[in-house]
Amino acid sequence: MVEHRTSPHHSGPGRAAEKPHDHDACIDTAIARARALCEERSVQLTPIREKVLQIVWRSHKPVGAYQVLDELSRTHKAARPPTVYRALDFLIAEGLIHKIESLNAYLGCGEAGVAHTSQFLICRSCGTTEEIVDPKLDQALDAAAKRARFTVERKVVEIAGLCGRCAG
Repeated sequence: MVEHRTSPHHSGPGRAAEKPHDHDACIDTAIARARALCEERSVQLTPIREKVLQIVWRSHKPVGAYQVLDELSRTHKAARPPTVYRALDFLIAEGLIHKIESLNAYLGCGEAGVAHTSQFLICRSCGTTEEIVDPKLDQALDAAAKRARFTVERKVVEIAGLCGRCAG
């Protein structure tokens, strides 16, 4: 069984404090992975979709659609909300980003291309969000749903608190 693992590309400030983090390399890796996955799946990672992915990956904090639009419109003057939402929907469908429901915002997926159910640790102070993949937690939720005779259609686990840096 796979043990709890933190996404290799989206570690929060607690882990960043442990060792230096080259965020440019993080973004480059995410883009390269997205290109490879899209090619493998025979879907198009258009220039707009790639730019939106790059914008989402610029920070370890979830980014809202209108923040993406503001950034995108600097280089793509004709960009409008539907353009951004279509790109975000594509990136979600391909497993390249996650939607953080409680914030109505988006975060790059550090486990792109790997079947997984993520949980998110969201710092209420600095906003940094860490994607974790904990199969034991996932199994516990499945078992609880089964005991309740509940059919799970989708799991969203978002935990708010303080990251290691903000907790002091």
